[in-house]
Amino acid sequence: MIRVKRRLDFVHTRNYILRYNASDAPMTAADPTRSKASRRKRFLVRHVPGAATITDVAREAGVSIATVSRTINAPGRVADELRVRVERAVKRLGYVPRGAARALASRRTDTIGAIVPTIDNAIFARCLAALQRRLIESGKVLLLASSEYDPAQETAELAAMIARGVDGVMIVGAQHDAQLYELLERRGIPFVETWSCAAARGRPCIGFDNAAAMARIVDYLADLGHRRIAMVAGIATHNDRAAARIAGLRAALAAHALPPAAIVECAYDIGAARNAARTLLDASPRPTALVCGNDVQAFGALFAARELGLAIPGDVSITGFDDLHLAAHLDPPLTTVRIPSAEMGTLAADYLLARIAGRDAIARQQLDTQLIIRATTARPRG
Repeated sequence: MIRVKRRLDFVHTRNYILRYNASDAPMTAADPTRSKASRRKRFLVRHVPGAATITDVAREAGVSIATVSRTINAPGRVADELRVRVERAVKRLGYVPRGAARALASRRTDTIGAIVPTIDNAIFARCLAALQRRLIESGKVLLLASSEYDPAQETAELAAMIARGVDGVMIVGAQHDAQLYELLERRGIPFVETWSCAAARGRPCIGFDNAAAMARIVDYLADLGHRRIAMVAGIATHNDRAAARIAGLRAALAAHALPPAAIVECAYDIGAARNAARTLLDASPRPTALVCGNDVQAFGALFAARELGLAIPGDVSITGFDDLHLAAHLDPPLTTVRIPSAEMGTLAADYLLARIAGRDAIARQQLDTQLIIRATTARPRG
């Protein structure tokens, strides 16, 4: 005879954990007719959060399944007393609506995609935070991807988002693979370009004139008396914003009848910008002003100037582009261009939400930038 030791067995059902108390009664190999259930006492231990179904919620609240569904998807159409009962039942049971089923019924996932070149730069974070705040207000979820300035990767990220059923997409810039636009247009997915607004392309955009913003910096430096202006620029390949800023510099120099600028392109990285700035500042004659493609590059240029023993702005004026939070707290504080990054995020959300809902929306919104003059610029010596 084999004696079974007393034990507790736990068995998961769909919605509950059941605990069985094994009997102390002996069991013999010759007596297999006693069912396992007859030798166990079963009792409820606890509910498993998230495992409840809509039927469980309806039973708990004492309402129909249709009422539960309306409470979740259109609470304004449900009487307050019923809505409160359903909400309490949802909370008690830990019920989570099945997003996939809701998406099949509505043909929407309430998900908006955003693809940015990098998440290393705080200026994109500011835009994304504003985008997400507005989406949350409308009950939407943000799905984020980074392309690392690689058009092929950006297209692959978009394809992955489409496979997950995004209802709309925000992208950065106006230069993308043709396949990316084909994917969006073939699926009829609303999208908006940001950070650049090229009217000739005829695509929805919310951004600013990168060339004009950079030209404004050059105009300011030229008015101060600078004649030798050089640039640490972003890599223009696959980056229409960096290319436009270079074009703006060249156009403004020509308008002031100043000599062409020495330009070094590098990544938006402090170390890379430091090396690029050293190359430019080691030249003879040395430039009296150094404009940078963004604030991160300007930080690197400030380090390079200090390493060379140059006074800022006495020996060289340095400007940035973006107006990151740190720019105002440097020593000396950085002259730069403030771009409407948060406003772009909010307006991008508004545009996508309107198009998804079938409403008209302004397809092209060009925003203003602002020259912020601080202490890294001054008249050149001599």
